Amino acid sequence: MLAAALRFADLSTRGTWDADQGHDMLVLLELVRHGAWPLLGPPTSIGNFHHGALYYYLLAPAAWLGNADPRFVSGAIALSGVAAVGLVWWLARAVGGGTDPAGRARGPIAGLGAGLAAAVSASAIGESTFIWNPNLIAFSSALAVAAGWRAWTTRHARWWLLAAAGQAVTMQAHVLGTVFVVPLAALFAADLRRRTPGQRRQLAVAGLGGVAILLASYVPLAIHELGHDFGETRAVIAWLTGPGTPVALGPLARLVFVGLRIVAWPLTGLLTDALAAGVVAATVTLAVLGWRLRAARPPERTFARWLAFGLAWSWLVLGLGVSGLATVTPLPVDHYHAFLDPLVFVIVGLGAAAAWAGRTPARLLVIVALGGYLAWNVGHWPPAVAPDGGWPAAARAGTRIEAAAGPGPIAFASLPTFKTAEAYVFPVVRDGRVIAEPAAAGALVIVCDALVVTDCGGPAEDPVAAAAGLGQLVDRFVAAPGRTISIYRRPQPSARSGRGGT
Repeated sequence: MLAAALRFADLSTRGTWDADQGHDMLVLLELVRHGAWPLLGPPTSIGNFHHGALYYYLLAPAAWLGNADPRFVSGAIALSGVAAVGLVWWLARAVGGGTDPAGRARGPIAGLGAGLAAAVSASAIGESTFIWNPNLIAFSSALAVAAGWRAWTTRHARWWLLAAAGQAVTMQAHVLGTVFVVPLAALFAADLRRRTPGQRRQLAVAGLGGVAILLASYVPLAIHELGHDFGETRAVIAWLTGPGTPVALGPLARLVFVGLRIVAWPLTGLLTDALAAGVVAATVTLAVLGWRLRAARPPERTFARWLAFGLAWSWLVLGLGVSGLATVTPLPVDHYHAFLDPLVFVIVGLGAAAAWAGRTPARLLVIVALGGYLAWNVGHWPPAVAPDGGWPAAARAGTRIEAAAGPGPIAFASLPTFKTAEAYVFPVVRDGRVIAEPAAAGALVIVCDALVVTDCGGPAEDPVAAAAGLGQLVDRFVAAPGRTISIYRRPQPSARSGRGGT
């Protein structure tokens, strides 16, 4: 209930709205209104290829119910965030079982600690309140881990099918989710090794079924590749074999920085925005994990060992293989490791339960630590209205664009050119307006982003409009902080009256 209240409050205005959100809603609009099923997901920021189309398929029911209203899609993402909190609670409660010295069950305390940490996390709330492909990962990765652990503890092979389904969504929602295949496969291999020969056959069948689920999620991509000369495959190979982005940090410094970043993000937010708090939170959390590796009894110790392996593997791959995580940029990159967020929350829960089983000073320490964590995150919760006004502001901008552009097709352009104008194309298209190239349009709309372009407001836009033959400015306004919209029409010939003059 707490997680739902914190995610659904002010949902229509809380989520940011920019080119990525406009792009995703345009795809969903075409899907639900015209039956245009996409074969590729959103474009990646780390290479010239795309995430998986399954992301759109999962959001299609919400888009259909709301007639491509972004508020319905945001609601579906918020619901997945609430479900992720429930899974984190269940997983920590299941892992942190056993009793304290007084014979009391520790599982409920572990679930409460982990669930509370996930419910109030400012990062988790932010990820649950706007449209973006990585925002489904908290749920899908928690589902994969919870189902895998359920398979381990119950010895029922069918749970591995659900784990594979969760992992498929994680991989489709963000390409770097493929990193977590190895830890899940390791847990499956350990499960297979401990079984009797008769049980292994059944488990192997479930494993093959899981592989089939993972492969099936890439059927749309395979169809696309066969019809487009394997363009995505060649783009992935080019990225993997390319020189990458230069990084000033050495390998050891990168590992330290990325490791702290991975653990701090779900607890205190972006490491570079709150360095001291992030370092303290990450250090304490890793110390708790080390404590549970040494002091816990099975099955908690088994899970802690697997969790430590999963974190270490992902840390090494992301720290050494993804240069963006070791670089401070104005663009977000913490979604690169979002699939690890549920594991961090589970560590918090296990540590709280183990400490609570001790004497009064240890319990006071748990209360103080969780109280400080809660206070920090309350102070960093996303505002009720996004800085750019969210979807309502974009919808108002779309109405103003349509009025200024007049009847007929509308062309859009964006400055910088590598960023699309789809944040404002979507509300116009949703209203039924036709988008065309400048040569066939009666109006040109230029969206200028001051984050990259320093002379928005005329000097940057006017030459572009003049070159397109649509140089008559009819309206200019700031749709969001740092985002200027200029609307041009084709100049009309001057009317002549009288003799020898105009």
